[in-house]
Amino acid sequence: MGHEFEGWFESTRTFDAQAKRRQITCAVCGSAKIEKAPMAPAIASKGSAGSAAQVREALIELRTRVEENCDYVGERFAAEARKIHYGETDERGIYGESTNQEVSELAEEGIKVSRLPWPRRLDS
Repeated sequence: MGHEFEGWFESTRTFDAQAKRRQITCAVCGSAKIEKAPMAPAIASKGSAGSAAQVREALIELRTRVEENCDYVGERFAAEARKIHYGETDERGIYGESTNQEVSELAEEGIKVSRLPWPRRLDS
């Protein structure tokens, strides 16, 4: 497979626990066979950005922009992505739900999709 994607984890222990429970999947093919790449540790300096609260805030902003600018298609995501890819409907931004299998099949067809880590809503 060899796909690469980035993820943020509170700690190595958090990553290991989630990987063991197969809660992390490849953003490209949906596989739960994930390996962590070696990386240099981040050393926070005085006044540096990147706290969990800031990451969450950025994800909330991303979610808001997607919801404002794209069509929600729910569980029809894979079918709608195919219609757009094959020119059966107008090109537009969409978002919705899909299974790991559907994401894998879309990738095999050359349809580029991305999984986004939606933060839970605290106001619902």
